[in-house]
Amino acid sequence: MSVHRHGTTGPGCAGTCCLRVDGLGVNFGHEEVLRNVSFHLHCGEIVALIGPNGAGKSSLFRTILGQIPHTGTIEFQRAGGDKTRPLIGYVPQSPVFDRGDPVSVFDFFSAAISPYPVFLPSPRRLRARVAECLSRVHGEGLLDRRMGALSGGELQRVLLALALEPLPHILVLDEPLSGVDIDGEKQLLDMLDEIRTSYDLSILLSTHDFATLGQFADKVILLKNEVLKVGTPEEVLSSREFQDVFHLNLGKGERG
Repeated sequence: MSVHRHGTTGPGCAGTCCLRVDGLGVNFGHEEVLRNVSFHLHCGEIVALIGPNGAGKSSLFRTILGQIPHTGTIEFQRAGGDKTRPLIGYVPQSPVFDRGDPVSVFDFFSAAISPYPVFLPSPRRLRARVAECLSRVHGEGLLDRRMGALSGGELQRVLLALALEPLPHILVLDEPLSGVDIDGEKQLLDMLDEIRTSYDLSILLSTHDFATLGQFADKVILLKNEVLKVGTPEEVLSSREFQDVFHLNLGKGERG
């Protein structure tokens, strides 16, 4: 994958954005869920999507994934003018596994990427492939662990490894920090930075953990059915729009 970096918050994108959303609208019956949503996601950029519950974050993700109809446009473009639809890796909110469930990480992973029956002895090449996928998130040691015995951070590693097979152009993560302890959270954020650098991915994720935004996000989008504010973490957290939505002012600068 060729490397083509961009400025993260400056005006314009010279026509080489990884993802351009323009005037996006979504309605469920008579309910307007999203209206006139526009933003750019640049190559190699990590963008955090924040907003209250019911703001339309998950609906925006589902729209980008092509799962629900919309008005407006979603356009992908790489350097050189290639507008073919991108390969998008998706990590949903963490599923819940029974603590006694015998399904292993290998069983779970191989069922998702291979038609080979999991109840038969696994081919050596399939185990090697799953181990290689897990190595992208430094999770080789999880191969034979039970899914139900994983910590929140370990489960996110497995889901992230699955979303990276095959390697996508854009990675979308829905609340990846939910249910992850402080140590696991730091490891996950470091890993996302490593992944976007190693594979030149664009990453769009939602989070309610505002305190960590400055540690990983190039840009923050404040969404409440429409885009209220876009900027650096400092610009958004210190903005009037953020304070009006959350009744907080977590920035150090002047209110916008």
